[in-house]
Amino acid sequence: MVINISERPSLVIFDCDGVLVDTERMANAFMARVISQKGYSITGPQCQKRFVGLSLPSVRAKLLAEDGIDLGDDFASTVYDQLPNVFSKGVDPIPFVETAVEALRTAHIPWCVASSGKHEKMHMTLGSSGLLPLFRDVLFSGYEVERGKPHPDLFLHAANKMGHTPQSCVVIEDSLYGVQAAVSAGMRVLAYCGDEASDQDKLKNAGGEIFDDMRTLPALIGL
Repeated sequence: MVINISERPSLVIFDCDGVLVDTERMANAFMARVISQKGYSITGPQCQKRFVGLSLPSVRAKLLAEDGIDLGDDFASTVYDQLPNVFSKGVDPIPFVETAVEALRTAHIPWCVASSGKHEKMHMTLGSSGLLPLFRDVLFSGYEVERGKPHPDLFLHAANKMGHTPQSCVVIEDSLYGVQAAVSAGMRVLAYCGDEASDQDKLKNAGGEIFDDMRTLPALIGL
C-alpha cells in the first residue's frame, strides 16, 4: 500500500501515554513494583522498554507466554485501582502538544485519541494534565476492539468511527507496538521520541518517522 506523505491528512490520531501526557515513567515504575511483588523482578525502565504500548491484559499474556509467569486475574484491576494514587500529584502534558492541536484546529483537521488504556485512565491522565477539554469526545480505547496493539484494530476502529479512510490518517505514536499497529492499518505514523528511553532505531525500522518536538508536527503533516 502506497501512502502519499505529501498530502495533508484528513484525520490525526494520537496515542495518549507518552504522546499527550508524560505518564510513562510514573506508570511503569508502579507497574514494575506490582510485577516484582508477584514474583518477577523488573525495574521501571525495563518495564517501559518491554511493555510500552501494550494493554495490561496484553502485559500479562506476554509474560505468561515468554517467561511462564502468570500475574493472576487481578493484575489489571490491581494496577488500575491504584493509578489515581500514582497520578495524584498531577500529570504533565507533553511539551507543546497544545500548540500542535491548535494548529490542527486552525487548519480544520480533526483529531482523536486511540489508546491501549481504558477510558477511565484517559480521563484521569488527560484531566490531571488539563488536556481533557481538547479530547473529551474523541477518545477510543483498546478495550473497544478484539485485538490490541500491535494489531491494527484500534486505529481502524478510530478511523471508521471518525469517518475517515485509513490511507488519509496520520498516527502519532511513541511505542514500537503502536507504530506496528499503525503501519498494519495502512496509516502514516510519526514516532515521537521526546523520552530519553525511546528506542529510535526500533521505531524507525518498524516504519515510524522520527521526531522529538511537538512544535514540528504541523510542518511534518503539511500545515
